[in-house]
Amino acid sequence: MRHLLSARDLDRETAIRILDVAEDMAQTADREVRKLPPLRGKTVVNLFFEDSTRTRLSFESAAKRLSADVITFSAKGSSVSKGESLKDTAQTLAAMGADAIVVRHHDSGAAHQLAHAGWIDAAIINAGDGTHEHPTQALLDAFTIRARRFGDDARGRDLAGLRVAIVGDILHSRVARSNVWLLTTLGAEVHLVAPRTLLPHGVAQWPVTVHEHLDNALASAPDAVMMLRIQSERMRDAFFPSAREYARVWGLTAERFAVLGPDTMVMHPGPMNRGLEISSAAADSDRSTVLAQVTNGVSIRMAVLYLLVAGSTGSPEATGGEG
Repeated sequence: MRHLLSARDLDRETAIRILDVAEDMAQTADREVRKLPPLRGKTVVNLFFEDSTRTRLSFESAAKRLSADVITFSAKGSSVSKGESLKDTAQTLAAMGADAIVVRHHDSGAAHQLAHAGWIDAAIINAGDGTHEHPTQALLDAFTIRARRFGDDARGRDLAGLRVAIVGDILHSRVARSNVWLLTTLGAEVHLVAPRTLLPHGVAQWPVTVHEHLDNALASAPDAVMMLRIQSERMRDAFFPSAREYARVWGLTAERFAVLGPDTMVMHPGPMNRGLEISSAAADSDRSTVLAQVTNGVSIRMAVLYLLVAGSTGSPEATGGEG
């Protein structure tokens, strides 16, 4: 791996390799000193043109646990807000000695451009670009599903035979797109659920089953139900009649949650709109993986940084630990 730009670029072997390395990284959370040394002397830059506290902090934590120097660059209040281009910003970061750049951008394709335009010789990690992709979110979701389903026997496994329902604004969701490509690569059966107005053009050609009503998808007894956040602008733009109608037809209400299978995982990338796409009964249940997804996000991002920046093909345990 040179860059991580799209979940679609990952084959089964590479995806499982990342998940397995993340298993090793997760074990550091139980140590008195949680740091590993493989990125000591390396510089990781978080280049965020969009607000995203959760993802930014996760990458910062991951880089620091690997002993990297971390620079966080926010577009607000920076030279970018004064008109500086992505190229100029990239070359400034190159001059600072960036070894990896974690980029989040409002334009689809920005991470790909940064990786391939020849402006900078650094590993590029896509932390979300427009409505295109968010590959580390899909990886942490797959890691969470695998860990919850297989426990201590998860290492080396794919997700063959598991059913995952992704519910909500598929049209604008980079999380949904990355999950579709990664989960199907790992052998899972993916169901998409959304109002017709929130389904992308060409979705019929995707390797998924599409439902317009949540109850139909839940009838297939999914192993995991992933609820996507509904953004307020979607309500203003009339993609569906009203918030109440959306919750009634497509929300994981307390009543729908009550009839789910006892082993069905409830997932959400956060932040949640309680009472809209998900009820508190579902979000706060012992079947909810919302907090586990946050924890697993650090392990996945440690694994990605380790594989891209350290360039190691061995186990991270071979690098040793501190303390």
